[in-house]
Amino acid sequence: MDITELIGVDTVVPSLRVTSKKQALQELAKRSAELTGMSERTIFDVLLERERLGTTGVGNGIAIPHGKLAELKKLYGLFARLEQPVDFEAIDDQPVDLIFLLLAPVGAGADHLKALARVSRLLRDPQICKKVRGSDSAEAIYALITNAAANQAA
Repeated sequence: MDITELIGVDTVVPSLRVTSKKQALQELAKRSAELTGMSERTIFDVLLERERLGTTGVGNGIAIPHGKLAELKKLYGLFARLEQPVDFEAIDDQPVDLIFLLLAPVGAGADHLKALARVSRLLRDPQICKKVRGSDSAEAIYALITNAAANQAA
């Protein structure tokens, strides 16, 4: 799964202003609703349901909230860099400032897992995260993420 199949420049939010995990998920659900044509509430509920199972804050300031929705026909991604880190109940108890949201069709199975693994592998690279944190435009962040992903795949 190529990262460019999940996100585009238009699905990168370079500076999201939120003050909590809930507000971050609400904003991401709102933006995802515009992207997918689905209800913001439906997306938000799926994300909250997943968070109840355990945090998607994977450590080092990164969260990968995700969920499956029956109405989707393909995988969707959305990347956000937060203006200020927020408590995300991450596994390392550190606040989160980089969020990669992933939405998948219910039947996506292996594709969903492959996409999660791809995003996780990409964001585990401290150099990539440092560069993304230092970027302030959607275009620059998109270029960093997609170039890094292409280099990892090579």
